[in-house]
Amino acid sequence: MSQISTLLAGLAIPFGPPGHLSGIHKTPVTGAVRVERDGLVCDQQGDRKRHGGPEKALHHYPLDHYAIWLEECPGLAGILEQPGAFGENISTLGMREEDICIGDIYRAGTSLLQVSQARQPCWKLNVHFADKKMARMVQESRRTGWYYRVLEAGYLQAGDAMELLQRPHQNWPLSRLLNYFYVDTLNYDALREIAKLDLLAESWRKIAVNRLEQCAVETWERRLTRPAE
Repeated sequence: MSQISTLLAGLAIPFGPPGHLSGIHKTPVTGAVRVERDGLVCDQQGDRKRHGGPEKALHHYPLDHYAIWLEECPGLAGILEQPGAFGENISTLGMREEDICIGDIYRAGTSLLQVSQARQPCWKLNVHFADKKMARMVQESRRTGWYYRVLEAGYLQAGDAMELLQRPHQNWPLSRLLNYFYVDTLNYDALREIAKLDLLAESWRKIAVNRLEQCAVETWERRLTRPAE
């Protein structure tokens, strides 16, 4: 059983091109923090259309990945000195995309969390890491982290166990989902299954449906590329 090594939150501040806000700058919080339907009460998102909300209430990124990033990209050493580099709320060791399935339910502190989707990296990672390729590298690595919806509000703090209670979709680890979204992108049998995954966030199921209907993959450039000034 893993436990939360660091719990993090941040405020929405001006970020990137003029007019943009982001809460990607996360710092550790101490003590028990209330978590509700939209996430930690002390956390903010700058673009509520694309970040935050019930299906992205908490972002979990494995601390396990940091060593791999440092090996591949030594120039990132400064920003990877401590958890929070990927805008995560929850940092753990021993939980990775291949270990987590869509719909998994965890007891964490006094809250009940359910895995809703993987992360779709966006251009804000490029700005945060000062590397215009970072979002694309995260996508291609499939070391994206994932999001939770909050089934029961409660309190979280560093040191809380992440206790797996239910695994309704054991055949759908996030690593498999990410492979079909970013590598084997037009596997129609897999897309038909994904479209019917009731516990997967609706926005991801819609992507699968659109690929089936259009026999084509949606463009990623707008999401992965920093907007013009």
